[in-house]
Order: sequence, then C-alpha cells, then structure tokens
Amino acid sequence: MSATTPALRPRALGRTAVNTVVGISVLYTLLPVLWLVLAAAKNRDALFSSDLLSAGDFSLAANIGDLFAMDGGLYGRWYLNSLLYAVVGAAIGALISTACGYAFDKYRFRHKEKLFGLVLAAVMVPQTVLALPLYLMASGVGMVNTFWAVFVPVLFNPFGVYLGRIFSRGYVPDEVLEAARVDGAGELASYFRVALRMLGPGVVTVFLFQLTAIWNNFFLPMVMLSDQQLYPVSLGLFAWNSSATVSPEYYPVVVTGSLLAVVPLILAFMLLQRFWRSGLTAGAVK
Repeated sequence: MSATTPALRPRALGRTAVNTVVGISVLYTLLPVLWLVLAAAKNRDALFSSDLLSAGDFSLAANIGDLFAMDGGLYGRWYLNSLLYAVVGAAIGALISTACGYAFDKYRFRHKEKLFGLVLAAVMVPQTVLALPLYLMASGVGMVNTFWAVFVPVLFNPFGVYLGRIFSRGYVPDEVLEAARVDGAGELASYFRVALRMLGPGVVTVFLFQLTAIWNNFFLPMVMLSDQQLYPVSLGLFAWNSSATVSPEYYPVVVTGSLLAVVPLILAFMLLQRFWRSGLTAGAVK
C-alpha cells in the first residue's frame, strides 16, 4: 500500500491540475455568454444598473420586438444577408476547397508541391491584408458596394484546400478510385459518385470553418460596402453600437442582436458535429 501511494499522488495531482485548467477555460468562455444572455433579457434601465443578475425585469420578447422594429426592420435584412453570405458561401467554398484538395492529393502535375506551398503560404496571410487589394480589384470591375463584392472573395479558402487534401488522403483510398476506373467511370464520375461521398466529413468540417469565418467577417464588408441594406450582422451591429454613443436606445438592441447573432453558429455545430467522426469509408476496401 505504501509503495503504490507515492506513485498515485503525482497522477492525482496532474489530473487535478488539468481539471482546474479546463474549468477555468470553461468559465472564461461561458461567462461572457452568460452575461450576454442576461443582458439581452433586461430592459435598458436594468442594463445600466447594478442588478443585471437579478431575477426580475425580464423583457427578452420586448427586446426582440424592438430589435426587429428598429430602423424599419433593418436587422432582419442584415440577418438575411449574413445567412446568404455565410451559408451559401460556406457551402460553395467547402465544395471548391475539397475538390482542390482532392486534386492536389490524387493527381500528378508539374510543380504540384510548389503550388501547394503557395497555398500554405496564403494560409499565413491575414485577411485584413487582402482587403485593400480586393477592394481595388472589385473597383476595377465595378463590383464595389454590391453583394458580389463580399460573396465572391469568401468562396476561396487556402486553409480549406489544405484540409481537403488531408481528408482526401485519409478518406479516399486509391484502390477505390482504381476500381471505379476499371468499371468505366471517368474522372468526374469517380469524384462525384465515389470520392465526394467519402469526403463527407471533410466537406462538413471545411463548411463549419468557413461558416464561422464568413459569419464573423467584419473588415471586408466594412471596406466593400456603404449601403446599409447590404450589411451583414457584424457590420450592422457595429454601426448601431457607434450610434449608441449619441442615441442610448441602440444599446439594448445591440446586445439582443449580438445574442441572436450567435444562434446560427451554435445550431450548425450542434447539428453537424456527428458527421466529423463518421467513418464513411468503413468497409469500402476489403
């Protein structure tokens, strides 16, 4: 007993330290969300008072009504814009990135690794650095202050291409593609009928990364857009928050709008997380 006790103590101390760090990280993450939920459920007077954590003065339904009525229902338009930018853009971008990663993995062509090195280098470039060149390009073709000025740039994601190659290497065996070619399937048929089905977890993963990045995208819309009808939620709430310094009635709607803005991301991760661990190639190769 005395010989095993000293060996167990470092293990117990390590487990306690890990649990403590995890607990602090969870609190650091959840406390702002808790504050946001409580603040969105309060009226303006309670929002600026010290009784924010009290159980009374709940007015979430009224705040949501005020949110969608503010400035002629502009928030609803922003929300729809964000859904179009993020959901449609992430879906198309995930398919493009996965196809590019598949091509880098399965095909041989000149300077393949050098081109893939450029893709990896592009991952290191901050998106804010690209905003001005993208603006100049969009201005050259007359796309500034249009839906396409924000939508087109988000379709291409170097990190998604990298993930697509990783998933293609792990989920699509070469033997399956060879069997499809022996059966007479062309390259496009092999990809869409065989490989793309196996790449389902990769497509979903890239989609979720893209969805989060596009939904939270702020600097590119701020550079490209001047028409409030085209704003996403992130830029619209920033505009309202700037107006709140002279018009305090904007503060409650900004808080409530921020709470509603995280709902699509939470739903997307809850509904699609099961696909991450799906072994779609199980039994494909005997």
